[in-house]
Amino acid sequence: MVIEKKDLDFFKEYTTESSSIIPLLQQIQDKFGYLPSETLGELADYLDVPLSRIYGVATFYSQFNFTPLGKYVVKVCHGTACHVNGAVDIADELIDIFGIKEEETTSDGLITLQSVACLGCCSLAPVVSVNDKVYGNLTRADVRRIAKKIVKDEFE
Repeated sequence: MVIEKKDLDFFKEYTTESSSIIPLLQQIQDKFGYLPSETLGELADYLDVPLSRIYGVATFYSQFNFTPLGKYVVKVCHGTACHVNGAVDIADELIDIFGIKEEETTSDGLITLQSVACLGCCSLAPVVSVNDKVYGNLTRADVRRIAKKIVKDEFE
């Protein structure tokens, strides 16, 4: 991806204080779908901080991605309630269907499979979210039905 200076004009909406790091990282990710390394260098220059500080902040927060995500981001909750109610089986089913491991994206860019510590829906365990839409009380059959729609790119 080639990023031009004009693509980063939104930097000017923020002060050059270090308190702008997180909002600017969020803006970069909103614009590009992830944090391209070249934009992080530009951000460090704009804020006049070491690049290592930008990476330190970006790697601390799980909301930031350093590679492009798929059209469908499938998150498998591995919190305690989900774990004891079959999250590992749910994840294994998705791994088999999608042909990728957790934290990977399919080569066609359609699907990203992520493992998360908690989706905050413990009473619905086990839980999966697809592009932030939550599905709970899942069985392997439920997951197969959802996953097949995603693979066919027919998911609502």
